[in-house]
Amino acid sequence: MCGIAGAYSENSLAGKYVYYLLFSLQHRGQESAGIAFFEDKLEYKKGIGLVSEVFSEKDLLPAKIAVGHVRYSTTGTSKIENAQPFVVKSKAGTLVVSHNGNLVNYQTLRRELENQGSVFTTDTDSEVIAQLLSKLLVSKKDIESALSELSQKILGSYSCILILNDTLVAFRDPLGFRPICVGELSDGYVVCSESCAIDALDGELIKDLHPGEAILIQDGELEFIKFADCIRKSFCIFEYIYFARPDSIIDGVSVYKARTEMGKILAEESPADVEFVSAVPDSGITAAIGYAMRLGLPYMEALIKNRYVGRTFIMPKQELRELLVRMKVNVIKENVERKRIALIDDSIVRATTSKRIVEMLKKAEAKEVHFRVGSPPIIAPCYFGIDMKTRDELIASKNSLEEIREIVGADSLKYLSLQGLLSAVKKLGGKGFCIACLTSRYPVPVPGEIYLSEGVRQPEGQE
Repeated sequence: MCGIAGAYSENSLAGKYVYYLLFSLQHRGQESAGIAFFEDKLEYKKGIGLVSEVFSEKDLLPAKIAVGHVRYSTTGTSKIENAQPFVVKSKAGTLVVSHNGNLVNYQTLRRELENQGSVFTTDTDSEVIAQLLSKLLVSKKDIESALSELSQKILGSYSCILILNDTLVAFRDPLGFRPICVGELSDGYVVCSESCAIDALDGELIKDLHPGEAILIQDGELEFIKFADCIRKSFCIFEYIYFARPDSIIDGVSVYKARTEMGKILAEESPADVEFVSAVPDSGITAAIGYAMRLGLPYMEALIKNRYVGRTFIMPKQELRELLVRMKVNVIKENVERKRIALIDDSIVRATTSKRIVEMLKKAEAKEVHFRVGSPPIIAPCYFGIDMKTRDELIASKNSLEEIREIVGADSLKYLSLQGLLSAVKKLGGKGFCIACLTSRYPVPVPGEIYLSEGVRQPEGQE
């Protein structure tokens, strides 16, 4: 779930724009950051850590074009060699690639490229895209033909932003798994993962790229091209549940409104006899507000978050997650003592955070804790860019609802239904989602998994 950003600036401010775009996308990845700058020549810097830790003012070089990346690892280990963007040089020129997503068939493609003489410096699927596209640009001569053939060879999720010589290019895979949008500034244009980053620069959102669509920005001119047909939309539903910032608009749907609606439907499906509603901060807050509104209950804070601790779900190691949960939140004892509480979170993946938080509330003498989850149970791994690789790490894949309740330690536990989730987003105009992690049915063939082929009926709301 990395964050990607690119900018074109008439005033050579593209590097600074990308720096601030990445700040706004830091929630999408906290392992490493990188920016490539192009003015008369290409220069780049990347490092392990947050954007503010990797870059200082002197690093932000004048640039007409710049591309950046914040990383959250799914394929490839967490090390500096795997930080992006990647730079590849060939007869077609210099290619810089920032990638958000995950390829299902990258190992096969990598072996084929190695047999053809390609040398890899990392173990990521993103370098496969860079190497393969570089070769296709040599053989196909133009970017549209190269992207068209690329889309036929690679399988999985990929939103990418490139520097190709003196042109800024961005494209989205034919199923549209990962978000990417285009914005206009006073002296140029930006492309990035979420609209909240455009807002931070006081820019204007132009549009989201459609599945199978690319944009080329050269000398201040925009060109949109369709390089592949969209057979079925598969927007990642987890963007609306957890990953995207609430102030973003993705594919025309307000993330804030979607989460509020999820909370309202959750309240209708699973009300609780409590004195107030609270949330696991920050990702559960918006759904909790909707839950409280629908039941006419007060919303009050039971937990305060340490703002200087990152998102525990996207941390790479389980031991680190458990340590950070203890540092992440603290209970307001005066609010919870002898009270019946409805506690709302966006999801339960491994239950590390949920179990610890309920323990903390009980220790603070909460009378009852009724846990409500603003998404259905996650029962299957994600192969498209979320770090949920095996069923063994997913608590709902191997435990019943009652068993999960016992593990978490709540007095009651209820999830939002799949139909409730889809109807919440559909009500706001969204449709066509990847819900494989909730159903075990995948929109593209994955070895050992059920492929959601054209003959398999999709749940209502997926039309």
